[in-house]
Amino acid sequence: MTATITSAVTTVDTQQADRSTSRQSSLWRAGLAAGLVAAVATSAIAAGAHAAGVSLETAPGEQIPVLGFGQLTLFFTAIGVAIAAVLRRRAGHPQATFVKVTLALTVLSVVPDLVLSTDIATKLTLVLTHVVAAAIVIPVVASRLPEHGRR
Repeated sequence: MTATITSAVTTVDTQQADRSTSRQSSLWRAGLAAGLVAAVATSAIAAGAHAAGVSLETAPGEQIPVLGFGQLTLFFTAIGVAIAAVLRRRAGHPQATFVKVTLALTVLSVVPDLVLSTDIATKLTLVLTHVVAAAIVIPVVASRLPEHGRR
């Protein structure tokens, strides 16, 4: 009888560990997929703006390469997914906390774009890439987080 109870407990523990690992990999897979879509979108926005004559220079002689938009989008998506993973383990309301934190970080991320000494078209292009990336990534990653954390 004891062996059966121990076996059942071990099975439940193993199933919980499998679900936890599955949720973690699901979060990273979803984040990667959303990041790739966002990287393509930000690169397309930058390429389109550049083709339309918008300068991507942030300072004289310092132009942001179009592929740089995609690379930075992927980099900051990875940071966002890492934040989500920590919040999933530690926050009382991981989903809501993630959305609030990432929206605040998105707002902060556009401040440097707005204070650059560039023309308005460049500023708007840079801000648009931040907003589009956030609009793609945040909902996807948030949807992989539980509404309530561990109690």
